[in-house]
Amino acid sequence: MKLQTLPILFTALVFLQACGTSQQSAPAEQAIPEYPVMTIQPQSTSLNTDYKASIEGQQNIEIRPKVDGFVAQIFVDEGALVKKGQLLFKIDAPQYKQEVKTAAAAIKNAEAEVNTAKMQVEKTEPLVKEEIVSMYELKQARYNLHAREAALAQARASLANARTNVGYTNIVSPADGLIGNIPYKTGSLVSSSSAQPLTTVSNVSAVYAYFSFNEKQLLDFADQYPGTSMKEKLAHFPEVSLILANGKAYPQKGKIESVGGLINTATGSVNLRAKFLNPEGLIRSGASATIRIPVVLKQALLIPSKASYEMQEKTMVFLVGTDNLVKSTEITVMDNSSAAYYVVQQGLKAGDRLVTEGMGSLKDGTRIKPIASKK
Repeated sequence: MKLQTLPILFTALVFLQACGTSQQSAPAEQAIPEYPVMTIQPQSTSLNTDYKASIEGQQNIEIRPKVDGFVAQIFVDEGALVKKGQLLFKIDAPQYKQEVKTAAAAIKNAEAEVNTAKMQVEKTEPLVKEEIVSMYELKQARYNLHAREAALAQARASLANARTNVGYTNIVSPADGLIGNIPYKTGSLVSSSSAQPLTTVSNVSAVYAYFSFNEKQLLDFADQYPGTSMKEKLAHFPEVSLILANGKAYPQKGKIESVGGLINTATGSVNLRAKFLNPEGLIRSGASATIRIPVVLKQALLIPSKASYEMQEKTMVFLVGTDNLVKSTEITVMDNSSAAYYVVQQGLKAGDRLVTEGMGSLKDGTRIKPIASKK
C-alpha cells in the first residue's frame, strides 16, 4: 500500500465512526415515551351529587277499625283516589246495635223511675207543710229523685256511646288521598288490635323525599351558604332534582326544607327532607328515588378521574417536573366529586402538570415526553 493512500483511509474510518455514533444516539432519543399531560388551571364548575332517598306522602294515615266485627262491605279499590269523608268500609257488628236497643230500654226505665220519684216529692211536700210527716221524709224523697235523674243521665250516656260504636262500623276517609293495600277481604274478622290496618290513605299532592348526609358532608355543604342558623342557610340551598326509579328526572324541582336535629351515632348521618309538589299523583308513597343536588364551585382544581390511581386506599397522581421526570403524589378529593372528574382539595396547585393516561406503566423518576392531553 502506498503512503499517499493512508490519509484517505483514515478519513473514511473517522466518517464511519461518526455515522455509527449518530445511528446509536437516534434510537436513544426515540426511546423516551410519550404521555398525555395536562396543566391544571382553576375553573368554575357545577357538580351533581346523588343521594339515595325514600318517598313518603304528605300524609300517610293508617285506617284501623275502632270496633270488633266482620268486614261486611268494601267500597273502594286499591289505588283509588278518595275524598275526605268518603265511605271506605262497612263493619258488621250486631252487638253494638243490640247495645243501642238495650240503652234505649234503660232510658225508658230510668225515665219512669224519675217520674215516680217526682210524684213522691210532690206528694210529700204538702204533708210536711201540714206537719203530717217530718222534713226528713221530704229530704229522702228529694235525694231519691236526684238519684233517679242521675241514673237517667247515665242511661242516656250509654245510648250515646252505643250509637257512637254503631257509627264506627261505617269507616270513612279522614283526608283526601290514595288508597293503599287492602289486606282484609269481605268476611274477615277485624278489631282495633289487628296487626295490619284495613288500608292506608296517602295524601300525595306533595311528597317528601328523605335522604341523609354524613357529618362532614353536612358541615361542608352548610359552609357554602350564608346565614347564622341552619334555617337561614336552608333558604339559600339550591333547588334539587328527583331521579325516579326508571332513571328519568321528575319534572318538578324540589326544595330542602329541614335537617334533622340529631346525628345518628350508629351511622354518623343526619336526615334531611326535601319537598316536591305532585299535582298529577305520579309519585307514590313508599317509592325509592335519588336526590340530585347541584354544587357550584368557583376556582376549583378539576382533574379527570382517569388521571388518578388508587394505592393503599390513597388517591395518587403522577406530577411532571420541569425536567419531565414524573413523581407520584397523593391528593385529596371532594367526597361529592362526580365519576368522571375529581375536585382536588389538597396535593395540587394551579400550574402543576400531571399525566392523564397510562399511569400503570410509570414509576417515580421516569423521564417522559409530554404531549397535549385530549379533553
